[in-house]
Amino acid sequence: MLSAVIATHESERSLVPTLAALVPAAATGLLAGVVVADAGSRDATAEIAEIAGCRFMTSAEPLGALLKTAAASTRSPWLMFLRAGVIPQAGWIDAAEHFMQKTDMLEGAARAAIFRPAGPSNYLRPSLAEIAGLLRAAFGGGPKPEQGLLIARRFYDTIGGHPADANAEAALLRRIGRRRMVMLPATVSVAQ
Repeated sequence: MLSAVIATHESERSLVPTLAALVPAAATGLLAGVVVADAGSRDATAEIAEIAGCRFMTSAEPLGALLKTAAASTRSPWLMFLRAGVIPQAGWIDAAEHFMQKTDMLEGAARAAIFRPAGPSNYLRPSLAEIAGLLRAAFGGGPKPEQGLLIARRFYDTIGGHPADANAEAALLRRIGRRRMVMLPATVSVAQ
């Protein structure tokens, strides 16, 4: 089972498609719950989380401390971290289940997974930022927080979770390292 932690800030519009992409995983029983970890939004982010049945946490602490607290509040053996607006595409459930089962079979395996960024064929007219992101991914720029993160709680706790600073997502990805990172065969898109 899996718990999702979604980082938000003034995310009322971008949170909806992210939550909608998670509904099929809840229906299959893969997704045990969703925690919306909010950095003090003043828009309708809290109301959207409540309507969707998510647990809502808000704090003025740095992002890393907020994400670590949100992860600690769940009980599932697997965690998936997403930003609001990151939308896992078709096939993500099977890809995540396969990765989790394979990793569980390798008892004590210290590895995590990210989603594949959307490729050029996913964009009719890619923006300059999207082109730069694709080039960075293609030429070894390393994983980005926009690709999400799927990680066993045991491994997350072993490496100390998110550091308590504002750039915590990227710092955690660096701490995991490329050798312990798997790219899932499912893509994510980012809502505009």
